Amino acid sequence: MPDSPLGRTLVIANPTAHSGRGEDGARFAQEFLQSYASATRGFEVVRTQGPADATRIARGARGFDTILALGGDGVIHEVVCGLMALPREARPQLGVIPLGSGNDYARTLGMARNDVEAALAQLVRGRACHVEVGRVNGTPFMQTLSFGLDAAIALDTTDRRATGTSQEGEALFVTSALRILSNAREGFPVRASFDREKTQDLSTIIFAVQVGPSYGGGFKICPNADPTDGLLDVCYNVKLPALPRLMALLGLARLGRHTGSSVVRLRRCRSLTLDFDREPPCQADGEKVCGTHFDVSVVPDALDVIFPS
Repeated sequence: MPDSPLGRTLVIANPTAHSGRGEDGARFAQEFLQSYASATRGFEVVRTQGPADATRIARGARGFDTILALGGDGVIHEVVCGLMALPREARPQLGVIPLGSGNDYARTLGMARNDVEAALAQLVRGRACHVEVGRVNGTPFMQTLSFGLDAAIALDTTDRRATGTSQEGEALFVTSALRILSNAREGFPVRASFDREKTQDLSTIIFAVQVGPSYGGGFKICPNADPTDGLLDVCYNVKLPALPRLMALLGLARLGRHTGSSVVRLRRCRSLTLDFDREPPCQADGEKVCGTHFDVSVVPDALDVIFPS
């Protein structure tokens, strides 16, 4: 495979991903790379042992051209955090072997999902592109940062996956959304400033900051988000809709058709500052974030990421 972009490669695999299928995926990746020696200039496969382990491994990676993250969006997030701790010139390029429930970053990149063989075939024929990474209070995120009820839904799906639910992807997101939205009564007051513009007073129930288009296993909350444009895409509510309309918007968001509603507004920015009256539910790539003050920014061209050709 003379055109493989991988070079010397480190595979960071979460063996518990996708209800334990990550271990099978790690074994297959090792066998694949052994069988196709020309795909790399040598490789290692390392399995994570627990939370934040992928961050530690990626941060300590030396002498590698590529890090492949095998697992769901959680392990990809950890790998990105580790890479972003390195100087830009020392960061290996990133490839993803998506094996998870939501797989939203894989959707952004156009990678085969939950099919290790197909994803590896894409990677060895792929091409690296510069992509942006978001930051919230100094912590990187590669796909999604959200506040309010949509964050509560995302955190609920994370909790349910941890307790062994059989649901995944869109079905998991929808059932969590129905339960949480049915109890929604009010928004979270916040003062928001985009790109240091005049502060706006909002009562937010939906506030999503996106690098890529989707969250929740394919809901196209910011359908035109482009991870290579150096901008964050934001979708937020400007009105507090009644519950039936809120449920209808959820259905429209599945296909990105909510964007014409007078309830929501979409815009792009390089930075924003949010100050909440009380601590809202907040998540970055499925990881809980605490606080009432949030400084959010984009790091353009932060990583080289392999896309399918």
